[in-house]
Amino acid sequence: MPIKSKYLFVASMDVDPDKEALFNEVYDTEHVPNLLKVPGVHAVARLQGEPFALSMGGEEKKVAHNGPRYSAVYEIDGSHVLVSPEWARASEAGRWPKEVRPYTRNRQHALYRLR
Repeated sequence: MPIKSKYLFVASMDVDPDKEALFNEVYDTEHVPNLLKVPGVHAVARLQGEPFALSMGGEEKKVAHNGPRYSAVYEIDGSHVLVSPEWARASEAGRWPKEVRPYTRNRQHALYRLR
């Protein structure tokens, strides 16, 4: 995917196994669409971590996925987007805050500026 924004915001987390179907449904049908309406948010890609193998130094190395299982990468204009009133409203809309967020854990957030 060509990245057109100057910043990437990454939100990563795990979810309780018995809430995984609800987590994915709400994230795809409510949470992402709500955040895409925020001025300065241009695209979102959802990711699911998995183990892999990598050839390095002439040998194959198996790499376990360490860290949260799910991530979402948001293309945004800058850190100001994340503290805007529109972001605050969108992130609290729908079923996310009461029916999903309480069942997430190991939450990590990071902001990257493209070089």
